[in-house]
Amino acid sequence: AVSYCNKNEFAFTSQSIGRFTNSLEKIKKGDKLGIRGPYGNSFSIKENACVVAGGVGLSSVSTLIDSLKNPLVIYGARSKWHLIYLKRYKNKNMLITTDDGSFGRKGFTIDALEEVLKNKKNKIKIVYTCGPEIMMKKVFDICQKYKVELEASLERYMACGFGICGKCMVNDQIVCIDGPIFNSKQLGRMPEFGNTARLKSGRKVSLKEYHSIHA
Repeated sequence: AVSYCNKNEFAFTSQSIGRFTNSLEKIKKGDKLGIRGPYGNSFSIKENACVVAGGVGLSSVSTLIDSLKNPLVIYGARSKWHLIYLKRYKNKNMLITTDDGSFGRKGFTIDALEEVLKNKKNKIKIVYTCGPEIMMKKVFDICQKYKVELEASLERYMACGFGICGKCMVNDQIVCIDGPIFNSKQLGRMPEFGNTARLKSGRKVSLKEYHSIHA
């Protein structure tokens, strides 16, 4: 993900899980990279916002956080060793959870989100999210319960990037051009969200199988 930008430069954050990202880890100063894009849409910018991120999903919402006015950030990972940007956002209004309790609050982001939305004093008007899709589906359900607007950033295998190959389809939505950001109404019409994804071959599989191959 593009995780930082200003007028003169921008930065990527990547997790080494496959051929490309492992090769990316080995580049040196002066090496050349080809970049194409940007494609698709982006998050809206609204006030009274809460950002919910899981694991390296924080990188995909980092420039959003930088653009928002004092958002509440709920960030979670398996353990403290899987957390990123702690120094970058040390002065932000951030609630951190870890599955094992090794840093911050023990538990899950979705539990923290429900507590926040349940408290009307927080006046959250919109939630943005990126992370494991199982987490985002639960974030969607919670936002529906409390009638709070949601925008989610979906991840799918994108071969072409401009809507031809169909490998990033989620129901009738093409993630590379219709997304990757989808709002509550769109997500509500996408039963494949939180359930299935397509492999490089285009074959539809469960999210569990999809992520086991990409892990």
